[in-house]
Amino acid sequence: MILRFAMLVLLMVAAPARADDGLDARTIIARAFEAAGGERWARAESLWLSGRAVFYGDGATPRAVADDYQMWRAFEDIRTDAHGEAGKVLIHGRSNGRTMVLVGSDGVQSFNDKGLIPKAEADRFWANNFGFGVIRSALGPGFTLQRLPDDSVDGHPTYTVRITDHGGGATLFGIDRDSHVIRLAGFATPSGWHVRIYDDFVIQPGWTQARKVTLYYNGVIANQVFWTDWKVNLPLAADLFSPPGPPHGASSSAPAPSRTPVSPPSPPRP
Repeated sequence: MILRFAMLVLLMVAAPARADDGLDARTIIARAFEAAGGERWARAESLWLSGRAVFYGDGATPRAVADDYQMWRAFEDIRTDAHGEAGKVLIHGRSNGRTMVLVGSDGVQSFNDKGLIPKAEADRFWANNFGFGVIRSALGPGFTLQRLPDDSVDGHPTYTVRITDHGGGATLFGIDRDSHVIRLAGFATPSGWHVRIYDDFVIQPGWTQARKVTLYYNGVIANQVFWTDWKVNLPLAADLFSPPGPPHGASSSAPAPSRTPVSPPSPPRP
């Protein structure tokens, strides 16, 4: 009798916490789509984010901290390549008022604080970083969605879905089983397996923002970003993403390594 009871307890412990609910991958991604903000999130034209970032190297302590870390994005209409250069982006990090990182793309040419980046180098850089945005287009034609074994992210039970883009590029997404927020994105990069974990969510009509993003390469933390302010569909200057120098037509106010550092647009905090 005691043996039978012990076996029953072991079976109960070994059993999964939740039975398979029968949801397919498309339904899970559709729920994540709505939890992220629905059509306003998916069709956003631009995004500005501001906060701070901590960068790690080979040791246990941070190698650098950007106390002023900002990102501007002008989104593409439809993303078909999960890890390729698409849309427009500008990232500017400063420490004590001095630029420590500046990198951007106008959708065709990429640049950093040293000038234009050769295409092969730029392709590798963006392949190491782009991956999350494909979920905004994943319910459209040409994408393959596959549900994989459930998991958990920082103690939160999650669905796992693989999204494969038009060219065969795959990205794993961890979707919270309860709230359906996106807690994880993972994909192969030229620098190894990359994972991003999202936490500390602020949920507002039409936009859900993770205030904490932790980035890993090959299982080791590379950097963490803590967003404190953001603005969706902020009007952006036409030359904001222009590469430095002629003949790109950038005005004197365009952010470029050789010019005055970018100033924040100072939107109200949501």
